[in-house]
Amino acid sequence: MDARATLIYLLRHGEVMGAQMRRFIGHLDVALSPRGESQSRIQAARLGQVPLTAIYTSDLSRARVTGTIIGAAHGLVPTVVPALREMDMGRWDGLTGAEIAEREPQAFEKWMAQIGEFPFPGGESVPDLVARVWPAVAAIVTKHHAQSIAIVAHGGTNRAILCRALGLPLARLLAFGQDYAALTVLETIDGAWRLRVLNEQPD
Repeated sequence: MDARATLIYLLRHGEVMGAQMRRFIGHLDVALSPRGESQSRIQAARLGQVPLTAIYTSDLSRARVTGTIIGAAHGLVPTVVPALREMDMGRWDGLTGAEIAEREPQAFEKWMAQIGEFPFPGGESVPDLVARVWPAVAAIVTKHHAQSIAIVAHGGTNRAILCRALGLPLARLLAFGQDYAALTVLETIDGAWRLRVLNEQPD
């Protein structure tokens, strides 16, 4: 590895309680399920030999607990960064796609057709999310030049980071798999970004 490289081990939090309902959970503070805790331990073991110097998480408990489990293997306590939290899904937070389609069919159809452009009603758009998240990521990378660090965040947050880092249009947001507790690895050298691992699942 180039000695100038910074490695970002980007993880989505583990599975949450009620995940089978497939609800939109943006700013809702939903706890990890037992399976989510197990997934986090698997990723902690996988990263056990990686020389992590710091770990950052969003302020939502599902990310903080995942980060605490992963950090423990390295003797690291996560630094909480509220800017890394999931997208604000406004009045759709906590609802399933079917519930939204029934309540607001036109808005839901427009949102599905314009991923990356149409904001969540009463919440954020993808550009809003990038504007919030990317400065925090850039500051973390600057602070840890040529080191290996972990960031534990959320599906939407991680996809926004990937689009911004790789210079892809935000309409491609959902092109990146980001499963529960999955690991993605980004490398940056002198401002250039490269994707090394995408969505490596714990089981």
